[in-house]
Amino acid sequence: MGVKISELVPKKEIKIEDLAHKVLAVDAFNAIYQFLSIIRQSDGTPLKDSKGRITSHLSGLFYRNINLLEKGLKPVYVFDGERPTFKKRTVEEREKIRQEAMQKWKQALEAGDLEEARKYAQAAVILDEEIIMEAKELLTAMGIPVLQAPSEGEAQAAYMARKGQAYASVSQDMDSLLFGSPRLVRNLNITGKRKVPGRPYYKEIYPQLIELQEVLQTLKIDHDQLIILGILVGTDYNPEGVRGVGPKRALELVRTYRTLDRILLHVKWEHDVDPHALFEFFKNPPVVDAEIKFPPIDKERIKKILVDEHDFSPERVENALERLEEAEKTRQQKTLFSFSP
Repeated sequence: MGVKISELVPKKEIKIEDLAHKVLAVDAFNAIYQFLSIIRQSDGTPLKDSKGRITSHLSGLFYRNINLLEKGLKPVYVFDGERPTFKKRTVEEREKIRQEAMQKWKQALEAGDLEEARKYAQAAVILDEEIIMEAKELLTAMGIPVLQAPSEGEAQAAYMARKGQAYASVSQDMDSLLFGSPRLVRNLNITGKRKVPGRPYYKEIYPQLIELQEVLQTLKIDHDQLIILGILVGTDYNPEGVRGVGPKRALELVRTYRTLDRILLHVKWEHDVDPHALFEFFKNPPVVDAEIKFPPIDKERIKKILVDEHDFSPERVENALERLEEAEKTRQQKTLFSFSP
């Protein structure tokens, strides 16, 4: 879900080519959820192999990343580690929403309403340990670095961007800005024509670049106040935010009272989690220093994962592998002459 400040944040559309030769720290869970949600059949059923195992994530990770690598991008996937204790309620609420969506999906299928079925199917996505392990294995075989965060993947990605190891964080959520990422790229994995939910037409989706300094200058606040703004409207750790406080009201409060303690005198905090603990988590999240290493491409391992284990088309995978190898050759040639995080 992420922090609900999108309407306040200045964004600019860019081309994928604008990110060529740059290292991008990708929030892995966020990306995989996207693939699991979008890559589905007309009735909302995810892609599956002959044994009934879901393969939507493998299809998305494989073909989408090849497209990005061909354009010179250098993704690094950062996976979530241990959840913070105050995220427990959010996880429980999401599970409840998934169960309800699953039931509505089945009802829509029985009624023959494919559009409704697909909508609810997208909300019923489950990311389990098997999917995570398969994703890590495939990415590594593709020559894409995989990093394990000690806690939130977004926090680790933001830290890497702050250190200059990466040009930007990649996520649909705005939390990356609260964690201090100097740049956030959105829509990277959904670029192209997408159907408008509930409407009979499509629209073109472009990548968006959001720069932290521009956000702060536009809103006339500092980074600490941006964190407070996020906490007021709601984050993954207090999804409802402060009752009656939307983004515009939150911005007014932050500009007027400036500090968390002063603001709390003027709002009613109704969450179990301590707002000061939330602030400290965004300000100083658990992160690690990790070296980025691009592993060699393992064609045979890729074919074993996709073709032998999950029934992907041998011809299509082979054609994609040729493109992957060409992209890797180009990357290595560029690396000899320059490095652009």
